[in-house]
Amino acid sequence: MSSISRTYKKILKKNGKAFIPYIMAGCPDMQRTSEIIRLLEDCGADMIELGVPFSDPLADGPTIQKASQRALEQGVTLSTVIDFVRHLRNQTRIPLILMTYYNPVSRYGDGRFVADASAAGVNGVIIPDLPPDEASDLIRRSKTAGFDTIFLLAPTSTEDRIKRVAKATTGFIYYVSITGITGSRLSLDPAIAEHIKNIRRFSDKPISIGFGITTPEEASTVARLADGVIVGSAIVKRVEDSDEHLKEYILSLRKAIQ
Repeated sequence: MSSISRTYKKILKKNGKAFIPYIMAGCPDMQRTSEIIRLLEDCGADMIELGVPFSDPLADGPTIQKASQRALEQGVTLSTVIDFVRHLRNQTRIPLILMTYYNPVSRYGDGRFVADASAAGVNGVIIPDLPPDEASDLIRRSKTAGFDTIFLLAPTSTEDRIKRVAKATTGFIYYVSITGITGSRLSLDPAIAEHIKNIRRFSDKPISIGFGITTPEEASTVARLADGVIVGSAIVKRVEDSDEHLKEYILSLRKAIQ
């Protein structure tokens, strides 16, 4: 069982809900990224999504695009992030999930990426622009390494797509609460509960909801529908703005989700 699956098993056994914050590696710099990860863990994060900067982040809104560009200007690459995790493992064992695009992974090489990332202590990867039907090599190599490949579903996903993702994903299913980009304003469709129920017909894997979640109230609402809550752009913006109330905000999300 992977580290992510073990973490979810412990959470669900206690009838809890997972808090999964997202931050951009290298924004504002790698030292601050390390400090933020420790802060998130201290505030009760169950696992962390670590963004890998990319020049054309199609699924991301202005906040994460800006953070990505800032990290790129400092020379942060996929290799940088993998090396960073390797050194970070001297300080923390919290599950870390890379969120990246397929271009950097393809250039790195699927096999080399899985081998290096898993050896460094990365626990899984989310690649928004790589559908499961085009990821057979990555999935095969990841299973051998005990490395989770997490795929996305959305309100528009067909039943065929749901079945494909349910079969291919490991760790958890990432449900995109809105159709659009990260950081978009959250407007929960009343049908989301039915969508989640439908997904559960085809999989008993945990379901985490992300995209557009900003306030503790929104996080609490989402937590009632799913097994985990992912908060990204709202945290990235506070990190970039050097928000002195970041810790209080993180704690308020943790409390609302639980």
